[in-house]
Amino acid sequence: MKKGVVTLKEEDTVMEAAKLMRENHIGSVIIVKDDAPIGIVTEGDITYKVVAEGRDPRKTLMKEIMHSKLKVITPNEKIEKVAGILRDEGIKRLPVINERGKLVGIIGETDIVKISPELYEIIRERTAIERFGASEITSGQCEICGNYSETLKRSGGKLACEECIEEESV
Repeated sequence: MKKGVVTLKEEDTVMEAAKLMRENHIGSVIIVKDDAPIGIVTEGDITYKVVAEGRDPRKTLMKEIMHSKLKVITPNEKIEKVAGILRDEGIKRLPVINERGKLVGIIGETDIVKISPELYEIIRERTAIERFGASEITSGQCEICGNYSETLKRSGGKLACEECIEEESV
C-alpha cells in the first residue's frame, strides 16, 4: 500500500489532475470529500472523456468524468482478496480507508506484483480465461487425463490437451 495518495476535489479541473499526475508520475488521482474517497480519475478517463471528445481540460471538472462507484478496502485485507477484487472488477487500483472511512492509502496491480508475482500471474491467467473463453491456453494440467500440456484447449467444457481432444473426436 502506498501512503500519501494524491487527491483532488470534485470541483477541481482535469488540467489540475493531469499536472499532478505528471509531477507525481502516477496514473490516477482519488477524488475526496471531507477526506473520504468518493471517486477516481485515471489517465484513461482524461484521454477518452476529455481529449478524445475535444473538451477543454481547463473547464472540465473532476465530477464530470470521475468514476463514482468506487471500490475500497481496509488496511487489513488479505492480498489474495485484494487481487481478486482487482481481477473481478477489472480495475487497477483500490483506495484504502480506515474504520472512519478516511483515505489512508492506495494499492494497485504493481504493488501486488512486487509482493507476490506468482499470485498476480495466476490471477491474470484466470481473468484471461474468464474474459476470452479460454479457447487456447498455454501450459497447464489437462482436466481429462491430468497430464501437463503446453497447449490446452476448451473441449466439452473442460480444458484438455491435444491428445484427449483427438481421442474424443474419434
